[in-house]
Amino acid sequence: MSLNEHSLQALSWRKLYLSRAKLKASSRTSALLSGFAMVAMVEVQLERDYSYPPGLLIAFSACTTVLVAVHLFALMISTCILPNLEAVSNVHNLNSVKESPHERMHRHIELAWAFSTVIGTLLFLAEVVLLCWVKFLPLGNPRDATDGTSTPEPGISPGVAAAITSTTIMVPFGLVFIVFAVHFYRSLVSHKTDRQFQELEELSNITRLQNQLDHRVETGTLPPAVHFP
Repeated sequence: MSLNEHSLQALSWRKLYLSRAKLKASSRTSALLSGFAMVAMVEVQLERDYSYPPGLLIAFSACTTVLVAVHLFALMISTCILPNLEAVSNVHNLNSVKESPHERMHRHIELAWAFSTVIGTLLFLAEVVLLCWVKFLPLGNPRDATDGTSTPEPGISPGVAAAITSTTIMVPFGLVFIVFAVHFYRSLVSHKTDRQFQELEELSNITRLQNQLDHRVETGTLPPAVHFP
């Protein structure tokens, strides 16, 4: 095997391990967050005596449904592709990397990674905010212990205050998450670009050296071998 082919196979093996790690992380994250979303949908207790805003209920239902659908889609991609990568990576043979579908399914792997880590996480943050509003909004003014009647107080109710507090905390955190995701993606793309340029330069140097060696062999200009007694 020439040096050029060896370098190409090493690069393909690195891509295989990276794709396998992404699919494993996507499957674990998607299973965890979709389970939390389903538990939140089932365990939330709506107050029968309180008139919820229709927009809040629609937003909560739509966000939960989209969140579960996105994570299940990422989980499905990971479940379908990951066994094929595991089967190839467990074979201790350099040529077995050609049987792996990680390069052909590269777009699907990146789609599962984006759905699980970026879109799914943002939807989960929105789910937490909406859940706080649904849970705390019915909590009005405290009731009097003597006659059970509510004592109106000026200003907002404790439930609305709790929901506003959670929203105030979560919105800056969501913005920080978006900024970090964009910065991380740009840094990763820049790193991949630099690595590809370096690998192309290394392959070019290897090809040039191989051509020089082949030319010397053809012309017979190689130095004679030295034999030691």
